[in-house]
Amino acid sequence: MARLIDTVAWVCLAGGRILGTRTRGRELFYIPGGKRHPGESDTETLVREVREEVSVALLPGTLAHVGTYRAAADGHGADAVVRMACYTAEYRGTLAASSEIEELAWLGYSDRDRTAPVDRVVFDDLRAAGLLR
Repeated sequence: MARLIDTVAWVCLAGGRILGTRTRGRELFYIPGGKRHPGESDTETLVREVREEVSVALLPGTLAHVGTYRAAADGHGADAVVRMACYTAEYRGTLAASSEIEELAWLGYSDRDRTAPVDRVVFDDLRAAGLLR
């Protein structure tokens, strides 16, 4: 039986690109977000994780569900699957790498292979919708 890692992610799009984060010591980029703490809602998790990782405040009333995606979990063993609920949201503040994040980058579809497996599924979906170039 697969081990499920339940996460949420912030799809921040600008100019046909998506914001990606790279954690210190890792090679792949990830869509900002993370795992929920016990009892947290998607909104609470996303607001907390985005503040911790990229130093901005999401505006909870602007969250819109993009989709929920599943794929092999990068770096968690062959039996691990990640489920990632993705949301767009407006924000306040200036984007900056924080906490364990070493680098922020605006990624296009050509950067797809530089991301985690579940992010690649999101990239494909956004590209098909004409939102990622």
